[in-house]
Amino acid sequence: MAPSIEISIPSTTISHTSKPYTIYTITIRLPLRSYTLQKRYSDFLNLHSSLSETVGATPPATLPGKSWFKSTVSSPELTESRRAGLESYLRTLNSIDDSRFRNTSVWRTFLNLPSSFASQTSSKAGELHSTLTGPGSGAPVTDPTVWLDTHRDLKTHLHDARLNLTNRDQASTPQKQHEAGAAAKASLVKAGTLLKGLEDGLAYHTKSTTPASKRLGAGEIRRRKDLLSAAKKDRDALENLLNVMVTKSKLDTAVASIEDHASLLSSNNTNGTHSTEFHSSSSSKQPARSGRVLGKETAETQGLDNQGLLQLQKQKMEDQDLDVDEIRKIVQRQRELGIAINQELEVQNEMLKMVDEDVDRVQGKIDIAKKRIAKIS
Repeated sequence: MAPSIEISIPSTTISHTSKPYTIYTITIRLPLRSYTLQKRYSDFLNLHSSLSETVGATPPATLPGKSWFKSTVSSPELTESRRAGLESYLRTLNSIDDSRFRNTSVWRTFLNLPSSFASQTSSKAGELHSTLTGPGSGAPVTDPTVWLDTHRDLKTHLHDARLNLTNRDQASTPQKQHEAGAAAKASLVKAGTLLKGLEDGLAYHTKSTTPASKRLGAGEIRRRKDLLSAAKKDRDALENLLNVMVTKSKLDTAVASIEDHASLLSSNNTNGTHSTEFHSSSSSKQPARSGRVLGKETAETQGLDNQGLLQLQKQKMEDQDLDVDEIRKIVQRQRELGIAINQELEVQNEMLKMVDEDVDRVQGKIDIAKKRIAKIS
């Protein structure tokens, strides 16, 4: 699952050379940046032949043919037709299932892409699929690129859990609350499975038995450990929030049951009032009793009747609800701050990685230029 690349050829220009030719402006849009390239029709012909030689098969896309009677310099209709054909050619190669052509250095050099944007092979896609749905769910994700793809899926599950918890909090019926809570729990379970696979896959790169050619660098391992730590904290916070919501629902149910019981007792006492009126004179000298069996009570509850106890319990429940709501707000603020910091770090790391690749590419070109200068001198 390679990062998406959008390719288009929005415009053309004419060169200012002694023998004019048409220049096609290619726009490349990556997740973190966009840039443009300028290519001639002959550059596309070289790309097509180089891809055929490198892969050993003809690309499943057709270039617009040459015109022997017209020139794109003098014919706007031919220029537009060829521009559309070249754009279709690049988009076809960019979107087909056969990734052999996109995995070549010829393709990346033509579009000036960093090496990290090579498409995933079928084995990598199979590894990701087995991690998510296979019988060995939670298997170690050892491939570096699939690891990042799995981490993106992990963030998606956490986002889904967060949305379901919000829906549960806003649900108007117990049925909807149960459905939203179950969906949130399922997303959190999947997130936990992916976390285990990511942790085991990262541990693979720190083992002494792992070939050095397959290990990640120390800096990259630290960066990925930070990503895992942030995801763990996010998942734990969401799971705690779900548990608090479930506990609150149980308390609300218990309070409703007590209220129903108290209402029934009140009704029974009202019906029996007339039958006990004749005892009023004899019982007026005795303190009124609520009828409950007193046990070990606190000074706060000792002088209360059943109705007073019910009111006290409701007040305690309301205070607990307020405390839970405050905790939820604190967790929400911490989560939003953590997500913002994590996203900023990811962007900065990607930019630094691209800068490193650009430096390596420029250094390679400088080395080639020095060799050529040495040969000339």
